[in-house]
Amino acid sequence: MENIREIFQVMTRHFGFLNKNCCTVGGHDISLIHSHILYEIDKQHNPSMQQIAATLGTDITTFSRQVQSLVKMNLVKKSPLPEDKRISVLSLTAEGKFIAAAIDEQMNTMLNEVFANMNEFERETVVRSIKLLNASMAKTSYCCTTPMR
Repeated sequence: MENIREIFQVMTRHFGFLNKNCCTVGGHDISLIHSHILYEIDKQHNPSMQQIAATLGTDITTFSRQVQSLVKMNLVKKSPLPEDKRISVLSLTAEGKFIAAAIDEQMNTMLNEVFANMNEFERETVVRSIKLLNASMAKTSYCCTTPMR
């Protein structure tokens, strides 16, 4: 029987290398967590701090520090919600949108190179399998409560 944990360990290491090689854009070295935050802010419409923290499975205190550093880098804008000033909504600045798009392009280039080593059937099988795995993980008590995209 195959060692499933070993398979995941190797895949996680490989993705770690992909992420390590990613994300120096416009003079900014973007950490993995910063890239995740930028991605989620870009994909959601005026999300609150709590929404993004929950999506990423990060406690709000740690998340707040990460957002603050992105605000200082002029990549993220944090604004109070007009109808409830206790809630802050996040948006990308023009530079933040540029950085998010550049990271997206870099990651897609890397993933395209990975998938270039497979034929179309293999690519479709892997993507379908990852979707199935994500859906199954979301149903467990150990994992994620965020909806699959």
